[in-house]
Amino acid sequence: MASGGKIPTTGGAGLKQNPFGTLSGAGLPAASAVPGETAAGPGTLKIPPPPPPKTPAKNRGRVDILRETGGRGGKTVTVVTGFTGIGLPEKEQLAKKMRAACGCGGTVKDGRIEIQGDQRPTVASILAEAGFHPVFAGG
Repeated sequence: MASGGKIPTTGGAGLKQNPFGTLSGAGLPAASAVPGETAAGPGTLKIPPPPPPKTPAKNRGRVDILRETGGRGGKTVTVVTGFTGIGLPEKEQLAKKMRAACGCGGTVKDGRIEIQGDQRPTVASILAEAGFHPVFAGG
């Protein structure tokens, strides 16, 4: 044994046996760089394609996207209302995604998502990805 009570890993002599010594490659297909093909020829081994990416449930309901300026000192705010069946944590998560995509501020107030500026097209695309049916309402 090596000093310090460690088993050397250089040749396997300290292990007394090679755990892979009795294994052979008989009956196993050879490795191939192209999926779905082996060294024996194309089409010998079929590897199924990966499953498509999981998409959220479509038709989670209609949501209205409004543009408001009243009571805000002339500042424009994009407001998303009409959520049904989702709680405050999911609304906050959607608002965070919208703020990041738009590069602006926003908040969740009274069950509505408010994003600073006129960001309706960007907000609509994020809501559509999440499975909602966005509708532009108002002016």
